[in-house]
Amino acid sequence: MSRTTDNSLTRHLHGGPGRTWKARAWAELETARARVLRMLSGLPEHVLMNQHSPLMSPLIWDVAHVANYEEQWLLRALGAPALTDPAFDAIYDAFQHPRRTRAMLPLLPPESAFAYAARVREAVRAHLADHVPEDSEAPLLVGGYVFGMVAQHEQQHAETLAATLQLMTDVEYRIVSPRPHPRPVPVSRQPVFISGGTARLGSESPWAYDNEKPAHAREVAPFLLDAHPVTNGDYLAFVESGGYDDARWWHPKGWDFVRAEQLRHPQFWLPQQGGRWLRRRFGRVEPLPSNEPVQHVCWYEADAYARWAGRRLPTEAEWETAARGTDGVAREHPWGDDVPTHAHANLGGDGWGPALLGSHPEGVSRDGVWGLLGDVWEWTASDFQPYAGFRAYPYREYSEVFFGDGYKVLRGGAWASAPVAVRNGFRNWDYPIRRQIFAGFRCASEV
Repeated sequence: MSRTTDNSLTRHLHGGPGRTWKARAWAELETARARVLRMLSGLPEHVLMNQHSPLMSPLIWDVAHVANYEEQWLLRALGAPALTDPAFDAIYDAFQHPRRTRAMLPLLPPESAFAYAARVREAVRAHLADHVPEDSEAPLLVGGYVFGMVAQHEQQHAETLAATLQLMTDVEYRIVSPRPHPRPVPVSRQPVFISGGTARLGSESPWAYDNEKPAHAREVAPFLLDAHPVTNGDYLAFVESGGYDDARWWHPKGWDFVRAEQLRHPQFWLPQQGGRWLRRRFGRVEPLPSNEPVQHVCWYEADAYARWAGRRLPTEAEWETAARGTDGVAREHPWGDDVPTHAHANLGGDGWGPALLGSHPEGVSRDGVWGLLGDVWEWTASDFQPYAGFRAYPYREYSEVFFGDGYKVLRGGAWASAPVAVRNGFRNWDYPIRRQIFAGFRCASEV
């Protein structure tokens, strides 16, 4: 690499007041890559190549997929020469190959996949430093949009890798130096009154995705919202009361799903004789912590619990109203615009699980709601639909092809989500039967 390239990026990355979007872009790309490498370091080739669940890709597919995505958007789309034959793209195209079939593809072996990812990143470094103008008005480059898109994409795949590691049953995954969670403080479990009114929803931030746009106003009626997510102990009461045997609580499709899959409790819970409950977490069995947010429940399970409790799931408009606060300030996060830290929320993946309730008092919203970002994704009552004025950008397959009543919206991010990929306006979505994702919920009710 040329001295010019190296010095250029050094100035961008370490400049003080002159630090620009290039600095943030490069830092986020490197943070994402370091996380992926750290997660997969030391795993033998057969573990990386095997398909551990039909719900998930082989681990090594994700590595080459994020590199190929980066090559397409940060090199070819920005005028740099291709590093691979475009025909190579098809192998790592998520829309051409369902997850259950990817192990049958001619995948790059681990050494080659990691080398490809490194080669792409080095080419991006050179192109970013020497050929990408800071003040470009090209849509992909305004505010560094396309770099934010790629950094978020890689972090989202790091979360997918975590879900795959949790699903592995043929090997115990060794967590290296997990970050300890903060000591929790005593908290109230009383619901919080959210006054509603004219709420500002959506986002116009430079790295927001198309489905978050446009920002708009919507009237939201007053409601009550749980101050904290539903815990394992809360959900255990539903399980032990026979909740999985009573059709009254279940959406008809959910009841069919429960019967067909013979579900009795959240995924990875292990009932024991004498009323003791354990759980399997990354291959290890441990006692079920009662004061930790419940995770690995699907939308139907969340909806059934809410009905059983005499409540309901919040709509995504209600959830975002609670996250932004009801004073009209357009906050990026529940606590304000400060970048998320470990003091605010359990994010970034290095905690390897939800924290106990009361662990992040600095992240409480203006109205007194805890844990809206981090710990667990939160199911909402809403179908994934476009906002009025939606425009697909930069490709239809990110959002548009998923709109409809087949997917439910999740909000907030989980412990495995990266700070760069969560904000008040961020919208995640999945099938209502999905349980392997790090999803929980909180309840709402009318005033």
